[in-house]
Amino acid sequence: MTRVETIEEFYQRKFGWMPDAIRNEIGHFNVFKLDPYVGTNAQPVPYKRRDFYKIMLVKGNSRVHYADRIISVKKQALSFSNPQIPYKWECTENITSGVFCIFDRHFFHHFGKLSQYAVFQPGGRHMFELTDDQFDQLEQVYQRMFTEIESGYIHKYDVLRNMVFELLHFAMKLDAGATLEKQTINAAERIATLFLELLERQFPIDENHRELEFRTASDFAGQLNIHVNHLNRAVKESSGKTTTQVIAERVVQEAKILLKHSSWNVTEISDALGFTEVTHFNNFFKKHTQLSPLKFRNI
Repeated sequence: MTRVETIEEFYQRKFGWMPDAIRNEIGHFNVFKLDPYVGTNAQPVPYKRRDFYKIMLVKGNSRVHYADRIISVKKQALSFSNPQIPYKWECTENITSGVFCIFDRHFFHHFGKLSQYAVFQPGGRHMFELTDDQFDQLEQVYQRMFTEIESGYIHKYDVLRNMVFELLHFAMKLDAGATLEKQTINAAERIATLFLELLERQFPIDENHRELEFRTASDFAGQLNIHVNHLNRAVKESSGKTTTQVIAERVVQEAKILLKHSSWNVTEISDALGFTEVTHFNNFFKKHTQLSPLKFRNI
């Protein structure tokens, strides 16, 4: 897989220019129309990770590769992408219009943790098909963004940050499985959250980060300075899965990404994911997918 695309490289690839002071103490935010980069002038969106967040409102049918999944947009949708998840868009010539905003993690420094929201989590829902009324509501939010970012108001980025939250919570309410956020969080949930954050910090596996540091429940328990049984109970209570299952699912997801979108051979992928023998990796992958790594790569 190609390395992570920086926000500077995004500007050069997409527009051929860069704004002044792209990285500063308040972080970076900007909003754009998809026109004229769709339809007959559609530009390819390469499969890779970016070092910034993106929320896009798009009209027209297309397909999106998110990590190891392919999601179809039938008519119009709201999409969320973040630095942890590689993605690319296909059939962009069928997109008739759209808008998107981008921002880096510093833009929300001291204003909440984006990783707590399902739309920015690796296992969460990232694409939301919309009705015409829902599309119109969100289009108005983006229109307000365009107006605000052109204003001379000294605190306009606070206003824009609130609009990003408006998009985020609009999507969260659409998710049939979403529940009201709890006002309190118990000890088990805190431990499970710390475990998941530690697990996710090990990814992506790429040229700059070629191996996993923690592979077993005991590894994570030691790093979190708790007994492994305590960790196992907390993860089971929070997710309904064992710690080993959660780790295995995330390793399988990364293995699928590397098999489909990197030039590494199976042995290199096996080593990077912490397997001592390539046969162990083959057996592990086949157990979870019913396919060998090579068969999965070639389908």
